[in-house]
Amino acid sequence: MKLARQELKDLMKHKMMQGGLQEEHAEQTAEILTWAHERGYASHGAVRVEYYTERIAKGGITHDPAITWKQTGPCSGILDGDNGIGYYVATKATEKAIEMAKENGVAVVGMANISHTGSIGYYTEMCAKQGLLAITFCQSDPMAVPYGGTEPYYGTNPISFAAPTADERMVVFDMATTVQAWGKILDKRSQGAEIPSDWAVDEEGSPVTDPHKVNALVPIAGAKGYGLMMMVDIFSGILLGVPFGKHVSSMYADCSKGRELGQMIIVMDPERFCGAEQFMKNMSQSCDELSGMKAAPGFGKVYYPGERAVMRRDKTYEEGGIEVVDEIVDYLKSDQLHFDRYDHKNRFAD
Repeated sequence: MKLARQELKDLMKHKMMQGGLQEEHAEQTAEILTWAHERGYASHGAVRVEYYTERIAKGGITHDPAITWKQTGPCSGILDGDNGIGYYVATKATEKAIEMAKENGVAVVGMANISHTGSIGYYTEMCAKQGLLAITFCQSDPMAVPYGGTEPYYGTNPISFAAPTADERMVVFDMATTVQAWGKILDKRSQGAEIPSDWAVDEEGSPVTDPHKVNALVPIAGAKGYGLMMMVDIFSGILLGVPFGKHVSSMYADCSKGRELGQMIIVMDPERFCGAEQFMKNMSQSCDELSGMKAAPGFGKVYYPGERAVMRRDKTYEEGGIEVVDEIVDYLKSDQLHFDRYDHKNRFAD
């Protein structure tokens, strides 16, 4: 079913408010979920609302958190989210990092005791819109086997960076350190579709195509992806004094408890380095050179990171709106708060 942007955003916002989330927090969460869904990241869009609403309703997300800021240096600080909705807390932390980077040239801001923050490319794009560079790391609950291991230890542990150009383009890169994010598998489940055989393994460690039989995800590029998972966990977990590695709370084990997650964002002002004008000019040149490169067989062209997401967004509205699975729309429009689908389930909501 196709929905207009505002209609989808309002449906998601109102459902989370129905669960008990205050309006400002629900508004920002719905905005980021819509931002993701319209760009083709359905796994980080409307499919997440029922889970959030169940956790909100059961007290696992603080309805009115006492968010506190601790400045630890001229360029650093930690925002404690009191287990509030991660989207709102991460937005506030990013705004603080932007302010600090503009003042001092660099900002390193940690976010502690937060819930899931969704598609983290949104936060780095916020910085790029202000003419700044940014990179962010976010831990997640264990669902990936380390290279050479047999048990899940790290999460999908995503990384995002973004940079501005001299024109309207922005480079925005956002990836999980697993071959695919769990949300992609969740999306396939909602569609009744199979997954590629290189996304995950079953209990025997063998490749699996049935999304309901997934026991663990696998890191990208073997040992290299495993190293990146550890890097993310160090920066967004150990460094911030929150649970790390296999100790990170499960998304579904107990929806009445806060998750105590961590995230780190590092923001830089190019004016303090080569100069903002030169930097953005060279960024535009780089994008042009990549786009002008001869494409390999089977590829239409070379895209810079984030380009196809914007193309998908534009195509979405050209074709009449955001496509959302009917079952999800029915839930959003219903009076039902949630269906107890997630609480006390394993890491894959089974």
